[in-house]
Amino acid sequence: MRLLVLSAFLSFNLLTGAQALRDLETDRPDATESPVTVDKGHFQLESSFFAWSKDDSGGTRTEVWSIAESNLKYGLSDQADLQLVWTPYLHETTKSAAGNTSVRDASDLVFRLKYNIWGNDGGKTAFALMPVVKAPTSSRLGNDKWEGGIVTPFAWRAGEKWNLGAQLEIQRFYDGDNLEWDWEVSHTTVIGLDLTDRFGVYLEYLGVSSDDGYGAHFSSGITYGLNDVAQLDAGTLVGLNKDAEDLTVFSGISWKF
Repeated sequence: MRLLVLSAFLSFNLLTGAQALRDLETDRPDATESPVTVDKGHFQLESSFFAWSKDDSGGTRTEVWSIAESNLKYGLSDQADLQLVWTPYLHETTKSAAGNTSVRDASDLVFRLKYNIWGNDGGKTAFALMPVVKAPTSSRLGNDKWEGGIVTPFAWRAGEKWNLGAQLEIQRFYDGDNLEWDWEVSHTTVIGLDLTDRFGVYLEYLGVSSDDGYGAHFSSGITYGLNDVAQLDAGTLVGLNKDAEDLTVFSGISWKF
């Protein structure tokens, strides 16, 4: 009987092409994206429960609440996945001497295509290219412009319990204050450590450079693996200089299916 069951199981795998999934690799909660793509034919949803940020600059305080900022991925092939990033609810409040304003809206749609160059299924290092395009779908909080760029995430699997990541991102965007097109370059470095089989922590540096200046940020957070295909997270992003946003806190979940 056991041989018959085993034979049937193996036959089913051969007929359906079933195979073991890669370990769960997520682009959240840190700013450094993973170079590993979602398995072919599978989806992965990475979504925040909430995020809150504040920034004080020039006598003006801006606070933003967001709910369910989501990145839905689909594995197109063994090396590529397609991603759709969208936030259904944003609430931005601005307070200044001139008065207060409050705006509610959904975000623009962002399309991303991640292509793994090497390291998708193992090895000490991994690298990917990810072009990004933003479609101007937000009616009140967007700038009504198509924008885009490219992301180059790199990972070094340094040891059994810890790893390093780095990323360079170049974006072309429209500066609504100066009414002109500008370039923005950001870079990140992150260290991740597995404390247990389920708990992990990370420490990250993020720098963003444009004609408006250079913003330096420090980020840290924790992850908790519910199982092999689902993970909870929480973290914070702190501005280190006047050109950086002051504070962001967030929490979310990732799930591959």
